[in-house]
Amino acid sequence: MRKNNGFTLIEVMVVVVILGILAAIIVPKIMSRPEQARIVKAKQDITAIQNALDLYKLDNGSYPTTEQGLNALVTQPTTPPVPQNWNADGYLKQIPIDPWGQAYQYVNDNGHIKVFSYGPKGKEGDSEIDNEGT
Repeated sequence: MRKNNGFTLIEVMVVVVILGILAAIIVPKIMSRPEQARIVKAKQDITAIQNALDLYKLDNGSYPTTEQGLNALVTQPTTPPVPQNWNADGYLKQIPIDPWGQAYQYVNDNGHIKVFSYGPKGKEGDSEIDNEGT
């Protein structure tokens, strides 16, 4: 007699049912947090942009102006004040887009800089995420 080493249909069905039960318990917990994950991603991007801005200031003595914007971290600005010690490799390879598909905003108010995303609402308001701890 030859012995079959495969699984029976009942054994396969039991495994499928167990996996279904686990999925029913775990998936809703994971899927209920996508917005929280986007917020964490935005905060990480803002921190990376802030670090690049600090390097820019270290090399050039001041932050880029609001008009020069975050693009000053990727390509050397040609509008005054033109940075004299701009890093030839740039400070970022590219400016990231926020997790909601919008550009990060940058304001330089006399040396006090703010980098922010409008957040999930995509406009000014209480969903803003920035480098000032909010």
